[in-house]
Amino acid sequence: MPKFYVYILFSESLNRYYIGSTQDIGIRLKKHLQSKEGFTSKTKDWGLVYSKEFETRTGAISRERQIKKWKSRLLIEKLFEK
Repeated sequence: MPKFYVYILFSESLNRYYIGSTQDIGIRLKKHLQSKEGFTSKTKDWGLVYSKEFETRTGAISRERQIKKWKSRLLIEKLFEK
């Protein structure tokens, strides 16, 4: 059964986060790093800082939207604090 993921990338040079969802984080990260268009094309130092697995695409997309609505760096960083 396929799994779906919410992921958060961080760019040191931009000091920004990117939130997305996918079925394969490895392939998706490669696409972000090779992209010539869109937000993640601005730099090539994106690294994975958080991921969470979901049973359904709907669950992953719902969580992605929830995190994006926060618009708070502090709340996002609390997801992966140690």
